[in-house]
Amino acid sequence: MMMRVSEAFAAVMATVRDFGTETVVFDAACGRVLRENIAADRPFPPFDRVMMDGIAIHFDSYERGQRIFGLEDVAAAGMPTLQLANFADCMEVMTGAVLPENTDTVIPYEHLEITEHEGFRRFTILKDVIKGQHIHRQASDVPQGHTLLQPGALIGAAEAGVLATVGKTQVAVSRLPRIVLVATGNELVPVEQTPEPHQLRISNVYSLRAALQQAGLPAEYVHLTDDVAHLQEALGAIVKEADVLICTGAVSAGRFDHLPEVLRGLGAQQVFHTVQQRPGKPFLFCTFPGGPAVFGLPGNPVSGFMCFYRYVLPWLRACLQYPAAAQEYAVLEEEVLFDKPLEYYLPVQLAMHNNGQLTAKPAPYHGSGDLASLLHADAFMALPAEQQVFPRGHSFPVWRFR
Repeated sequence: MMMRVSEAFAAVMATVRDFGTETVVFDAACGRVLRENIAADRPFPPFDRVMMDGIAIHFDSYERGQRIFGLEDVAAAGMPTLQLANFADCMEVMTGAVLPENTDTVIPYEHLEITEHEGFRRFTILKDVIKGQHIHRQASDVPQGHTLLQPGALIGAAEAGVLATVGKTQVAVSRLPRIVLVATGNELVPVEQTPEPHQLRISNVYSLRAALQQAGLPAEYVHLTDDVAHLQEALGAIVKEADVLICTGAVSAGRFDHLPEVLRGLGAQQVFHTVQQRPGKPFLFCTFPGGPAVFGLPGNPVSGFMCFYRYVLPWLRACLQYPAAAQEYAVLEEEVLFDKPLEYYLPVQLAMHNNGQLTAKPAPYHGSGDLASLLHADAFMALPAEQQVFPRGHSFPVWRFR
């Protein structure tokens, strides 16, 4: 029975599983999903921090009318805490330095007149001063022990800096699954080979592997011929080791489309085989009890490409506990006609306008075998099966691949 897109997507997402955790070096964790709490090992900042190059004074002296201060010492970033001995003097301080003891106010150089006589520097304050100015107080950002990051956070540049700041050299993240891409078809030859007129170079798995790499997911690939015995032997070995199989081709109704029967023979439980969509109607999804999930994508390049971004990638992201992304919508720039009772995934070029509106222009497209059409598109726009005319100016969901 052919499933509606919403039903097929729900069925896929119902099989989301946790691949577990692994520990990685913190500076190799960018793009990974955090699986532990990260707390501040000391206050942020850890001391009263000078925020401007200039001088630090004891404010009471200024309040009593003193405007000229002699120099007692210099505090630079990275130096231990100094102490002002004479409240009539000041400390020259640099940005990032520990605020010297017995000082409570910083005056930047641009608010000072600096003179020097016989080796002694004098600082004359030229502008009004507020007590406590230009000091980043200890623990004013975060107290010691405060939770900074929680499980489920996506580690990016800001998170990497926090991990380094708290000394978290090893961090627990979602384990990356072992993904195997399977290309099927006797007509396929290696990329470096010159194909005969009846042959094609392998391309789908490279496209999908690149898509996985963009998502931070490594993948292996194999090429299997349209032979039942060969498929049984090779897939039987793969399902024992892999977490995810993504197959391209051999899932339609042709005489050599053996993949569904071979998978069932190996113990796979079929969830669905056809979906009410174009492209990508012959789309197989099954699971092995205690084993991998298997996505059998159509062999036509645009079909498999669309199914990957519509089903496979959201499933993988959910398994890895990535934060859920909000569904995007775009406004059609041109009227579209499609008279089949199928949800139509139209390749479109997206554009963001000055008013904040995201629009979609249909890309030149000659069907699911037109791989080159993807070079001129950024996303697939989902046009509902219940409609035949899709007017210009109406908004529909889009699934980005660029």
